[in-house]
Amino acid sequence: MHVKTAWIGVLCCGLLATGPLFAQAPGAPPRTTEKTASEPAAPIKVGPESEPAASTKVGPVPVHTKWTTTFYGFVEMEFISDSTESFNETAGNTAISRPGTYTGTHQRLTFSIRNSRLGFRINAPDFHRIRSSALVEVDFFGNQPPNATEGQFFTNPGLRLRHGFLKIETDYVDVLIGQTWQLFGNQPYFDPAVVQLQGLPGQVYGRAPQLRLSRTFGGDPVAVELAIAASKPPQRDAHVPDGQGALRLMLNGWKGVHTLGGTGTQVDPLMIAASGVVRRLAVPEFNSAQLNDVTATGSGFTVDVLLPIIPATLQNRANALTLNGSFANGTGYADLFTSLTGGIAFPANVPGGGAYNPNIDNGIVVYTADGVLHTVDWRAWIAGAQYYLPPDGKIWVSANFSQMYSGNAASLGQPATRVFNHSWFADGNIFYEPITPLRFGFEYAYFHQTYLDGMTTTNNRFQLTGWFIF
Repeated sequence: MHVKTAWIGVLCCGLLATGPLFAQAPGAPPRTTEKTASEPAAPIKVGPESEPAASTKVGPVPVHTKWTTTFYGFVEMEFISDSTESFNETAGNTAISRPGTYTGTHQRLTFSIRNSRLGFRINAPDFHRIRSSALVEVDFFGNQPPNATEGQFFTNPGLRLRHGFLKIETDYVDVLIGQTWQLFGNQPYFDPAVVQLQGLPGQVYGRAPQLRLSRTFGGDPVAVELAIAASKPPQRDAHVPDGQGALRLMLNGWKGVHTLGGTGTQVDPLMIAASGVVRRLAVPEFNSAQLNDVTATGSGFTVDVLLPIIPATLQNRANALTLNGSFANGTGYADLFTSLTGGIAFPANVPGGGAYNPNIDNGIVVYTADGVLHTVDWRAWIAGAQYYLPPDGKIWVSANFSQMYSGNAASLGQPATRVFNHSWFADGNIFYEPITPLRFGFEYAYFHQTYLDGMTTTNNRFQLTGWFIF
């Protein structure tokens, strides 16, 4: 099926759907229907005598509106020790430097506050059962000048937009317009508990500008969310947005405690989900003229699960045990992971000489020597567990494991010393929350990659992080 026809068909079907787009605003501190220990119970009226006495104050009466604004975020400090000079704060799927090289045989120590975060959520008054809101969230991973020194890079970072969207909720369909989590992978509902910055190796992770339609059916004890999105494609020159769709099943009668990343602890139901993406890819032909497009189709799917083995509440997190797992398979979709190219890159020159000028990032598609365009395949899975220790759940531990494999990287004619086609990752984390705004985490993580020539590369990471969450 032609890609443009496919995503337009999906979008039209979604317009016929008729629930909230998110149980919470993406990127914002998680919300739950359960009260925290510090939230007071509603007063109970027992008779006329319980009514408050009339005010005797003289003066202007305060004016209250139905507009509400929430300011949130956290201050984060990271201390990171790596056994190679391969990564910044976010490791993702970056290639690990090979043994025998300078960067592969020397350590790196990183101090950073760049993941500190600020956000605003604004809710407008309801209008004829139409609810509208907006959210803006930033951190400090903004682009730096190319001549910035290392000191400037880490101590004078620039702002970066994480989320910026408006949302319209109705009784029939919900609409989101702006930048937020990709629908592919049902993000962020299945994120693991981890001290280091996401996305992890093998984890679908990312945000993009998009137009999304969704509808939630049911409620207690079972709810189903259907959603479709026209999302920013990996290249604007393809002139067709990504078509993404997702299905999420929620068993609201079975809930457990779930920490997303390092800061978002909330109560979530048992969830099972699936998602898919289809995209058109178009790059200049591989010759000296470079006048015509050569096209390919990228696609992928995910299956995700969040399983509270031992249910719990925020008031009583002790002994809570929750598992998460995700599987992804596809081709031409490497940009939907963090820093994933596998080392695959376009040839610098076309046959006969002359520079080749691709209009797409490396690692998604590539030409072989015979001039045929290929999409790059990747299969990935990640699984994690988190357990909250008695007596109060203020200390909890988590562990994660992932693998990635490319089935065709070895057949694309790329340099064997530059390209890896297999990776695996494992980590262990411990968190401690002495009081509500303060949280500390320590992690050990092991990264492993196998290059096409059989060489294996590894990186050992130790990380200590402190957060003040507000």
